[in-house]
Amino acid sequence: MPNDKLLERISVDPAVCAGKPCIKGTRIYIAIILDSLAEGLTPEQIIDHYPQLTIDDIRAAVDYGEQPNDS
Repeated sequence: MPNDKLLERISVDPAVCAGKPCIKGTRIYIAIILDSLAEGLTPEQIIDHYPQLTIDDIRAAVDYGEQPNDS
């Protein structure tokens, strides 16, 4: 799936999760996914813990994390 399509899965909305990036429709922060991967969990283990996620959601979180920070 192209990066643009994956990034459409991400929501950054001040009315949702206080504006923190999350997977649309889940309220699961991108940071939770990235932290889980950094701790050594596999995408499958993350999905076991958060069954509303898909592999493409995990990919979207990783792609989002790789984007340059505009700060």
